[in-house]
Parts: sequence; structure tokens; C-alpha cells
Amino acid sequence: MTKRVGHRDWRWQALWWYYFCLLWSTIDGQTRYSIPEELKQGSVVGNIAKDLGLGLSDIFDRKLRVASEAGQQYFTVDAGKGELVVNERIDREALCGQSVSCVLPLQAVTENPLQLQRIEVEIRDINDNFPVFMAAERSLKIAESTAIGIRFPLEAAQDQDVGSNSVKSYSLSKNDCFSLKLKESSEDRQVPELVLEKMLDREKQSIHELLLTALDGGNPVKTGTTKIIVTVLDNNDNVPVFKKPLYNVSVPENSLTGAVLVKVEATDADEGVNGEIEYAFAEHTPQSLLSIFKLDSKTGEISLIGKLDYESNSVHELRITARDKGVPEMEGHCRVKVRVIDINDNIPEIVLTSTPNPVREDAPRGTVVALISARDLDSGDNGKVTLKLTKGSPFSLKPSFSNNYALVTNGILDREFSSGYNIEVTATDAGSPPLSSKKNIPVSITDVNDNPPVFTQPSYNVYLKENGVAGSILFSVSASDLDFGENAKISYSILDSKVQDVSVSSYVYINSDNGSIYSMHSFDYEKLKVFQIQVQAKDQGSPSLSTNATVHVFILDQNDNAPAVIYPSSAALGSLSHQRMPRSAKAGHLVTKVTAVDADSGHNAWISYKLAEATDASLFTVNLYTGEVRTKRAVSEQDDSSQRLLIEIKDDGEPVQSATVTVSILMEDALHEPILDIRHKVTEPSKKTGRITLYLILSLASVSVLSLVTFLILAVKCIRNSRSSGSCCMRRTDCDDYKNPNRNLQIQLNTDGPIKYVEVLGGDMLSQSQSFRSCMSPMSEYSDFTLIKPSSTTDFKEVISVLDASLPDSTWTFESQQVS
Repeated sequence: MTKRVGHRDWRWQALWWYYFCLLWSTIDGQTRYSIPEELKQGSVVGNIAKDLGLGLSDIFDRKLRVASEAGQQYFTVDAGKGELVVNERIDREALCGQSVSCVLPLQAVTENPLQLQRIEVEIRDINDNFPVFMAAERSLKIAESTAIGIRFPLEAAQDQDVGSNSVKSYSLSKNDCFSLKLKESSEDRQVPELVLEKMLDREKQSIHELLLTALDGGNPVKTGTTKIIVTVLDNNDNVPVFKKPLYNVSVPENSLTGAVLVKVEATDADEGVNGEIEYAFAEHTPQSLLSIFKLDSKTGEISLIGKLDYESNSVHELRITARDKGVPEMEGHCRVKVRVIDINDNIPEIVLTSTPNPVREDAPRGTVVALISARDLDSGDNGKVTLKLTKGSPFSLKPSFSNNYALVTNGILDREFSSGYNIEVTATDAGSPPLSSKKNIPVSITDVNDNPPVFTQPSYNVYLKENGVAGSILFSVSASDLDFGENAKISYSILDSKVQDVSVSSYVYINSDNGSIYSMHSFDYEKLKVFQIQVQAKDQGSPSLSTNATVHVFILDQNDNAPAVIYPSSAALGSLSHQRMPRSAKAGHLVTKVTAVDADSGHNAWISYKLAEATDASLFTVNLYTGEVRTKRAVSEQDDSSQRLLIEIKDDGEPVQSATVTVSILMEDALHEPILDIRHKVTEPSKKTGRITLYLILSLASVSVLSLVTFLILAVKCIRNSRSSGSCCMRRTDCDDYKNPNRNLQIQLNTDGPIKYVEVLGGDMLSQSQSFRSCMSPMSEYSDFTLIKPSSTTDFKEVISVLDASLPDSTWTFESQQVS
């Protein structure tokens, strides 16, 4: 054995020499580097960022990293410089064994967008291993009668280095009887053989000690030695001879234990014990082979006692010795080469080269989600792997190079439909039968603001009592959003609009978080009956989406207005109403008529009249519904000439609102003039105009009678045409001094003939600017005020008397409607 002086010094010098001679090249779009083995940790392989066309900022932004297909991470990326550096010691012999080529495939992964580029690092061999013989000493027994030129095979030295660094030559120590020859083996290796150059003479020298030296081709040269001890024996003239010097056997790797692989056979020309042969494995056969193969010493059959594995070792070489039992023993030698046939016994493996990135739901087709590779330890078709995805998912596999694939989007994604996918990838090899494996890859879908908020209903109706407390809640709207996170957070607002020329924000405000709508002040039904609010629900996505809904607010009337007296007009102004009547009035004589209106509507506007106080309560009565003041009996001489009446007017609301009017009645003798509205001045006709006045009165009476007859004819005709329901309307044209010239009177009749109610639509008596209705019965909840309520005997004459008293100087037309 040679002495290893200075081994570490020249070894590291060689390492640094290779390091400074480092090369890289790009072939077919793949970056390739070449480095020697055994580099120190942190040694620079090359500037991978520059070679891939990336700037220093891209290293961080795109998360440049390398992944090793070998599983062990031998390299890493210096994030500061973009250099590919050695992460741990690389032993080429441990990594690639005796393979001539040793290439480590790497995958450079960058994100945003996700890309994969193949990098190859060639690991060059350095002469860091000595040639080694299996045994430090080998014994040979050679008969002294052995003929010159006979060769004895010796054990070849093993060197873990390859190429020029492997074993290149042998030398034998100087002696007189033996020389050394080299024989080429089928694996392009040289096998040393000991050649007898001179006849042996046991009596002169019974033992010869030789030194065999193996030399590699490295620089400097490394050597290994073994000692050969030759013992000279007495004659056993014939050596066992095998039928074949080399037996070739092919065996499937799944062969069962006990199977006979081959039978070697040798013959010996000697007789007796000199011709009896025993078979054995050559000395120093590795234990790894002895654990797999068994040799029958008598028959020469070689059988399996262990398992074969093509992936571990595809070829096994056995050296067999045939030895006779003569004295001295003679040996014959042969070789058995066992080739292992690959069987599809390895399941393909799916490797995630990069972690799956979350995918936006609006990602276009072809967006890279993850990088996947497949590998199979088998060879040939057994090692060809294809990847497939289960049908129905919006993803597909895009092959890149070798067995590498990119998982990309291949359809429309909708997070609201599915927030994530568990993609099943199946790897199948081309063996027979094929083997397969599966791997689930979880992919999450990130939300995009693609859904606007949706209200529970497109419009809302809110009913609100008037005179409510300011700041009270009116209503709450609610909207939902199918998106997630910030995209689903909703804020509410009221869109600006006008209500009676005033911004709606002056009336209400909304809580932006929960959609509750509050009043800014109380509402007055008489001023505002209905208004609309446009509510907007907006999410917090980017860009934000919004939806509008309409809130209809209906103000409900409350009984907050007392009846207002409109006739007698002087009473409405707060003074006494002075009326006159003849002392000769009989029972039922119409003294005057009190008319009042109520600004409320519905039941709150139904008005009734009651005599609260009177100078003589037995003389006068007030109609509950019409407000007519009539005599209950004839006036007697004993009655006071001045009567004072206090009339109370009430509505039908809750609580009841009321008003009073005081009527002063003066009874006079020989008074025949009709009662006139206080708005017309009463003047004594002069003698000159008396005759003209008489003619006018007669003409007016004739026209009135004719109008009444026409009205009655039309009313009867309406009743006959529609007995189920109908309307009776009167339209009048005011005199020129009224701003609203049109008024409508709607009358409904019972089936038995009396009026059910009268409804007047037109100008207000006070403001002449807003419509009002006069109701005689509870038929409409939206009436503005009540003039009279009918009794069972109310007829058209009573209606006309009311209208003439309240709206004089008008012409009316009627349409009737009968109700059952």
C-alpha cells in the first residue's frame, strides 16, 4: 500500500483550480454550468439571475429560487447578488456512482408570472479516490510442473473516480518467474493476469511474494497495492476447464427466490481425486453478491437467494472457480454476467416543483397556477410517465420539457360558485401493466369584486304617523353581497333628490353601517303626504359596485286639526254671528246654517254639530250632520226677541278636536227677506228698483226649477243604468274672482234613494290653492274635511242648499252613481 503523504494539500489545490476554470453554457434554451465536485459550501457556480435575464430587483419581486429534481438541495440562490452557490458538499461518486456523465438537473422558479426554466449543473470528477483492491493479500497455488505461459487472473482494483481519474495501468514488482499482462474486459476495463515466464522449482523456492500496483490516470497519480503470495505445489498436471469463459444470463428483476439462473460446468482431464471438481465463488467476492446469489459447489447451479433491483444495479458480474481435489489443487476460472431485466415495479411519483399560488377568479385562461414534475425509477417504457387531470375542473396541464408540466387555468373561475379546488392529478407510466399514482393539489380562488350588493326587495313601502319625534327610526333596509371580505362590506347612503324643492337629506338620514333610516324632524300630513327616498348600497371593493332601492314613505294622518268654521264667515273671524228671523216663524223654520271644515282626512275629518248652550233650548235645534239651525216650534209672543246660541262642532278623530261658534238671533216682526251669506251685503231695495228685483227673482226661480228637474232626470237615468255602483258628479264654473274655476261634486246614492255621501273636489275655501273633499259618510279615508253627513232623508235639495250656502254664485252639473 502506498503512503498518502500530502494528499489534502494537492486535493484542495486541484479543487480551486477547477473552481476558477468554471464554465457555463446555454444549450437549446437551457442554462448549463460545469463545476468540479467537492467545492466548499458557498462557492459560486454562476450568476443565475444575469443568465436568466433578471435584474436584482426581480430576485425579490419574482421570488427567484431553485429546486432540485434529485430531492436534496445542493444549491441555493444568493438573494443579494443573484448568484447560484453551493449549499452543501457534493460527492460525485455518491451521487452518480461510476456513470461517465454526472448532471444535476435544477429548476429555476420565478413568480409573477409563474415560470419554470431548466438548469443543468455538470459535476466533474476530480481525482480524490485511490485505487483499492478488495483484499490486501492474494494467495495462489501453482504446481511446479505448470507450463510456461499459463495465465492466472488476478483481482482488478476498483477506483470510484471515472474517466481519466480511474485505474489506467498495473505494475508488478520485479521477479524472475512471473510477468504481468492486461486483458480487456467487456466493460472496457483492464483485468491483470499473472503469466508464468519460467518453470517453477519448488525445491529451490517454494514461495514467491509479489507486489501488484494499480495506477490511476489522475494528476498527480494515485496508486493502490495488493500482495500476491504464490505457493509452488507438487504436480497435479491438469487444470479444470470451463466450457465457456463467460456466461451471459438475463433475469427479470421480479424473479422468485430459489430460481436457477444458470449452470456452469468445468471438466478435468485427470482421473480420480485429481479429476473431482468443486465450484466456488472467487475469493473476495463482495458480500452484496453473496447475499443475492448462491452457487451449488457440486452441480455448479447458480440460484437466487435475494431480490434483484434493476434500479439499484442492472448488471452483476460473478467470478467462479472450479477446483479439483488433487495435490496440489488445480483451479479453473470463468465469469458469469447477470443482466437484470427491468420490470414495471415502481409507481410513478408526482412532485410539486412550486407551491400552488392563489388564483384570482378573473384570471385569464392559461394563467400558471403551479409547476409539476413526474418521475419513475423504471427505465424504457416503464419509466415514461404521463399526467392527467380529472374532468370537470377549470384547469389543465401544459407540458414544458422532459416530465415537467405547468398547471394552468382552462376555464371561467367563480369564487362565489367554488372558493377552492382540490385538483386530482394522476400519473400513469407506459409499462405493462401500467402503474399509476394520484396527488391532490389544493388551489384557492381569491375574490374579485364582481357582484353588486342586492337589496332584499327593489322597493319598500313605509307608513309613518305624522307628528312623530325627530330622530326616530323610520325603517331599515338591508342588502347582501355574494363577494368576500372587503368586497362584501356594504355601506348605505341616500342619493340626493328633491322633496317639495327641498333636499331629501333635510328630511331623513341613514346609518351607513346597518341601513337604518331616521327622521330629521316630525312630518305634517297636511303639508306632505308621500315622498320617495333613493337608497344606495355600495360595497368597498375596487372598483366599488352599487345598487339602488326606492323607499316610498307614506305619512299617515293624525287628528291634529280642530274643525274650522267657514260659515257664518264673521264667526270664523272670532266675532258673533248676528242672524235675524221673523217672529212669525213656524216649526222647522231654517234660521241659519253653520258650515265647518277639518284639515285632517278620513275619520278625523268627519264633523258633527251640537247645540251646547241656548237662551231657550226648547226653541232651536241643530242638525247633527248639516249644521242647520231650525226652530223646534213656532215662535210665541213670550219668547225673547234676542236669542243666543252656542254651537259646538266636533270631529270624529281620536282624541276628539272641537270648535264653537256663537250665533246671536234677533227676532223681528214682519221680516220676510231670505237669509243671505254674510259675504253679501243686505240692502233695502229702493222703490225704484223694486219691480226690477221682482222680475229677477222670478227668472232665477224659473231657472233653478228647470235645473232641478234636469238634475233629477239625469239622476234617475244613472240609477237605472247602473244599480250596482255609479257616480254622480257635479261640475261648476266659478265666477271670475276665483282662481280655481273648476269644482267637482261626487254623490253616491243608496238603493233606496237617499244620498250616501257627497264629495267636493276643488279649491279650498280658505286658500283656494289645495283640493278638498266634503264627505257625508265614511266612504274615503283620504277626505280633507267634512261639511255634512246625510240622514236617511237627505236628498238633493239638502245638498244644493249646502252648496248654495257655502259656494254661492256657482253653476253645477251632476252625475249620479248608485251603490247597494
